[in-house]
Amino acid sequence: MNSEHIKLKCTNVNEEGKGIVKVEKNKFYIPYLIDGEVGNIDVFHTKTGMSAKLISVVERSPYRVFPKCPHFYQCGGCQLQHMSYEGQCAFKQNITDKLLDKYCSVNKLIGMDNPYNYRNKAHSTLAMNLKKRIISGIYEESTRKVVSLDNCMIQDPIANTIIDSIRELMKSFKIRPFDPQTGMGLIRHLLIKTGFKSKQVMLVIVVTTPIFPSKNNFLKVLLQKHPEITTVVLNINNKDTSMILGDSEKVLYGKGFIEDDLCGCTFQISPKSFYQINPLQTEILYNKAIEMADFSGNETVLDAYCGIGTISLIVSKKVKEMIGVELNKDAVKDAVQNAKRNKITNTQFYNADSGDFIIDLIREKKFIDVVIMDPPRSGSDEKFLKSLVTLMPKKIIYISCNPVTLERDLEYLTSNKYKVTAIQPLDMFPQTVHIECIVKLEKI
Repeated sequence: MNSEHIKLKCTNVNEEGKGIVKVEKNKFYIPYLIDGEVGNIDVFHTKTGMSAKLISVVERSPYRVFPKCPHFYQCGGCQLQHMSYEGQCAFKQNITDKLLDKYCSVNKLIGMDNPYNYRNKAHSTLAMNLKKRIISGIYEESTRKVVSLDNCMIQDPIANTIIDSIRELMKSFKIRPFDPQTGMGLIRHLLIKTGFKSKQVMLVIVVTTPIFPSKNNFLKVLLQKHPEITTVVLNINNKDTSMILGDSEKVLYGKGFIEDDLCGCTFQISPKSFYQINPLQTEILYNKAIEMADFSGNETVLDAYCGIGTISLIVSKKVKEMIGVELNKDAVKDAVQNAKRNKITNTQFYNADSGDFIIDLIREKKFIDVVIMDPPRSGSDEKFLKSLVTLMPKKIIYISCNPVTLERDLEYLTSNKYKVTAIQPLDMFPQTVHIECIVKLEKI
């Protein structure tokens, strides 16, 4: 393998936050290189092609900063801590403009005053390092090696302290972390969810077997140290899988769920519930979506991909009838309970595939005024989009966490009698490359 050392200028940054440089006719994507910077690049020539790696930055961007997190270059959980927050917002604005302004002028991105410690959900994998010390953190990108993180900069600080305490208790109680190489050990993961307003804390301990030696004493000491914990759930995952949670679980302490308030509604959050991880920005997101929808109060609204009913129940106060549909049956159970908890009677939830459900609505000649859709990062499939344009609601409010798949779906919708009338980007996940967008579409 031959290599050469070249000084190159970054001409752009892609959606993954990687700087783009060109060598002859080849384009390379370089992590941690910012638009406009000049870097010393090692270019490697092999029999199968070429690759490139950043060695040092020669001319720095005004947006370049020293990352606050000492694990930034190892971890992979964040991708943008080498940029100032002003630079991160500019990057996300540019990406959104580049992908979406052909449909409509893009509004200014809504950022955060404090872009750290915003996550109300923390996940940590446990392992034993080479010095036989118990560590906790996340897998290094593209490996099964755990990067030790004593203090994640984007998680709730409460979660960080609980994880630290559990590591110490495991040492005292001689409990070993699970080793995927040998299949030995008890505790695989820790999952902590916190209520932003309620201050309730759920701890989920993911183990390989329900047999937990000295469980009661372990729990007693932990709760004495952390009285802020309101419920503890033992989740059993004995499969060789990258999935965090297993199918079976047992409540060890408390109710097995926590509650939190969002936009004037109270929601039950269980271990497997999907709940937006940045509550400050979520309130802004949902209120902005309601503002863009411009409800009169007489609408029948469908919330596709409704999850545990967060946006359905918040919107229900503004409309005549609300229908929520969700494929995950556990989420639908939570949604029904959340409607009862909030004494909301104009909302019905259904466990079904959204595309199939819309086809049934069309057969029944049920008229829908507005569809709210918040699909996964992969966007919507063609079956759903085809059924949506056949249903032909007056307005569509599309909430997306991936502008790339959003652009693809907008291409389909705008080719089928819809026009985009507003686009609002929002930074839901500071320090990462993820971008949230609300798009309003209206029937032509």
